[in-house]
Amino acid sequence: QGRRLQRSAKNDKPRVRVCSVAPYRVLVSQGSSAPHCDDGRQTSWKELQNVANIKSQKKRILTNERARLRNKSVKSALKTAVKRVDVAIAAGDADVAKAAANEACRLLDIAGSKGVLHKNQAANRKSGIAKRANAV
Repeated sequence: QGRRLQRSAKNDKPRVRVCSVAPYRVLVSQGSSAPHCDDGRQTSWKELQNVANIKSQKKRILTNERARLRNKSVKSALKTAVKRVDVAIAAGDADVAKAAANEACRLLDIAGSKGVLHKNQAANRKSGIAKRANAV
């Protein structure tokens, strides 16, 4: 496999689709602000050689990639915790729903304090979860 060029509908500039290339992978050049690969593996320094020329920018790209993966993990854990609350509410189990809501609220607090979510967004989500859990 290799690079496949597509023509966009708006303007006739070619877009690069991401394909795995041995030994190096093609970086995402469209649809995302962070340079990462579709196959889920972390970007290496060699893959970033054609992205930036300035040393500090190369370092920044790598730190942004690490932060993106960390944020992705936190958001995934949040979704799982909220799903546990919804499952307990659907089952009508008030004790389990309140325990799951406490755990989800704890994770939302952490995400809000670390900047993964905005603090107000975390507060709004906590409020919604508490309201649903107390209604059971």
